[in-house]
Amino acid sequence: MLASITRRGILAIYAVIIIVPLTVVGFGSFKSTQELFAGPFSLPQSLSPANYAEVIGGQDLGSSFMNSVIVTAISVPLTLFLASLAGYAVSRLRGFMSWAIFGFLVLGMAIPAQANMVPLYVLFGRLGLLDSLAGLVVANLVSTLPIAVFILGGFMRTLPKELYEASSIDGTGPWRTYVSIALPLSAPSIAAAAIFLFVIHWNELLYPLLFIQSPGNRTLPLALLSFQGEFQTDYPLLFAGVIMASLPVVVAYVFLQRYFVAGITAGASKG
Repeated sequence: MLASITRRGILAIYAVIIIVPLTVVGFGSFKSTQELFAGPFSLPQSLSPANYAEVIGGQDLGSSFMNSVIVTAISVPLTLFLASLAGYAVSRLRGFMSWAIFGFLVLGMAIPAQANMVPLYVLFGRLGLLDSLAGLVVANLVSTLPIAVFILGGFMRTLPKELYEASSIDGTGPWRTYVSIALPLSAPSIAAAAIFLFVIHWNELLYPLLFIQSPGNRTLPLALLSFQGEFQTDYPLLFAGVIMASLPVVVAYVFLQRYFVAGITAGASKG
């Protein structure tokens, strides 16, 4: 009984910690600066979409939004594809070699992104990838591939070896086994990794801040950063931009969550 009350109390405190800033941001996106500072938690006097109209039209976030869509839409599937190939290869190997290769692939998780900033900047400059969306895709791929390999490879290693052996007896090649057996059974981990990668790539700020110079190539997080001035910040406008930038993440999570649950059921029935 005491444990249940304690658990519910902790969850209630956590919910308040999450809800309070969301309330301030949501209400503040419809307020003026004076109204926001006068009552951060109060309801807005009107639901005028003036701040959202200013964000879309006056701040020219349309191109930045599309840049984020392009970078994320390429980075996430490419990372999942390469990580699934690596995870499948590791799951087919046996003994020390399997663990050694898997450990080498996920070793990148131990290296902070800040430690690679100077080498990446020099390398991208020599390759002509600075100030380009292609450079951001490569940077996202390199930085998140170890995480994706850790998730997908760890799951694929738990798949029954008998499935691969039966496939080999039937004369199925490695590629067909990967497509027909490994990928369908790994649907839960692929969905989880897709959600995780989408959030990381969509909200990525370090690499755009490091590599992008021209306004036309700015991504959405980098464009939102320009709302903060040296001496003054238009918080209602910034809140409206944050709400708009967060909507795709929420929609993607809700959409992929459905397939995540379906994938768990399918994987359990096939296992």
